[in-house]
Amino acid sequence: MIRTETDIHITTITLDRPEKLNAFSGTMREDLLAALRAAAGDPACRVVVITGAGRAFCAGGDVEYMSGLQKDGNVEAFRKLLDAGRDIVTAIAEMAKPVIASVNGIAAGAGCNLALACDYRIASEAAKLGETFVRIGLHPDWGGTWFLPRLVGPGRAMEILMTGRMVDAAEALAIGMVDRVVPAADLPAETATLASIIAQGPPLAIAGIKRALAASRSNTLRAQADLESEHQSAAFLSRDAGEGMAAFFEKRPARFDGE
Repeated sequence: MIRTETDIHITTITLDRPEKLNAFSGTMREDLLAALRAAAGDPACRVVVITGAGRAFCAGGDVEYMSGLQKDGNVEAFRKLLDAGRDIVTAIAEMAKPVIASVNGIAAGAGCNLALACDYRIASEAAKLGETFVRIGLHPDWGGTWFLPRLVGPGRAMEILMTGRMVDAAEALAIGMVDRVVPAADLPAETATLASIIAQGPPLAIAGIKRALAASRSNTLRAQADLESEHQSAAFLSRDAGEGMAAFFEKRPARFDGE
């Protein structure tokens, strides 16, 4: 139910349960976590793309399964689902490689927060995102109360989280839930183009950018400037910097190898 493919430095992870709108069931959470960890450790991978098969990105958790756990009072099994979600979003945040969500359709509940956990969200015009937990009497998880206010502000986050309403692609773009919206037919190609541009860049510098942007959420200006200097010094001594400068003078595209 999780498909992974790596091609030209881009690892695409596809949630593949289209008949259930890619809702998480069985070992899908664990398999997604394993795929993310494998991509993080794969030297052939420079960029990760997460998307869904069929007409949805991910409809969240399997409500039928969760209902059974709730009726049985099986908190231990339910906690395992929560722990898996926590581990997935932290794996995305902690890996050095950028992760792009290609949101092809409905992204609800855990599926919404999976998209929000990614470093960049490109969405189809048909996409809709929703923190739908309250609709079934539950509280948001998968980091939703951390990601959403940082993207849209605390007031909008409160309204979206407390009403459980779906946000269409146009509004999601306007308020910052997604970063770009494209026609549905163009989403795969536009995602591939973006991922390819990043994958052709210098991996060391790009990893530093991801870490620096994460640190900027809590750093002072001085601490951030010091971190930039640390990352810049490492990049300066890299073989990729030598290649980039040589390519600049030779007026040709640089060929970065991550060294």
